Amino acid sequence: MSEKMIVTHCSPTLAGMKTGNLFSCRCSCGSELFGFTASLNKQLNQRGVYIRVLRFSRGMALIYVYRKAKLAKALEDICVRQFMESCGYDCSSIEGMLDILAERLGEYSEFPHEIGVFLGYPFKDVKAFIVNKGKNYKHVGCWKVYTNEAAAKRTFMKYDKCTAIYSRMLDKGAKLPSLTVKSNLICP
Repeated sequence: MSEKMIVTHCSPTLAGMKTGNLFSCRCSCGSELFGFTASLNKQLNQRGVYIRVLRFSRGMALIYVYRKAKLAKALEDICVRQFMESCGYDCSSIEGMLDILAERLGEYSEFPHEIGVFLGYPFKDVKAFIVNKGKNYKHVGCWKVYTNEAAAKRTFMKYDKCTAIYSRMLDKGAKLPSLTVKSNLICP
């Protein structure tokens, strides 16, 4: 894993535009991976961004980069909270929820559908994905869109633009902490 990978896959989260991003990467040494994520967490937690290895097996890692405050805010919605509780999550602890998610990612061959909540997808699209079993969507971008296609397309364009800008900045020598917006400056 590298800072370039984080920028490539997680710029909207670093910019405060998104709750979280998830990506996989090859990694031959678990101790190096966990050391690298611990070092990044020391730098980024004070800016509101957290990095967690959700799964590491046979040289492959699944990394979740997220804004804890945005995830907590999403759980304030009673419908989201009830949905997550119906999926078996105890919403009183973000870390506990991530433990359950990590466990499920290790047990199941496909992603648990509630992962959309962790990634900041519109809740109506998360629910519609489940009801439609991943079919009958209007558009595909970062997620399968079932409800507001025009708004989703605008969001996808913002995410792409953010990633392009962040990639250029990293290539010009910017460091990950300087690319990470502080929590109190989160964009809508």
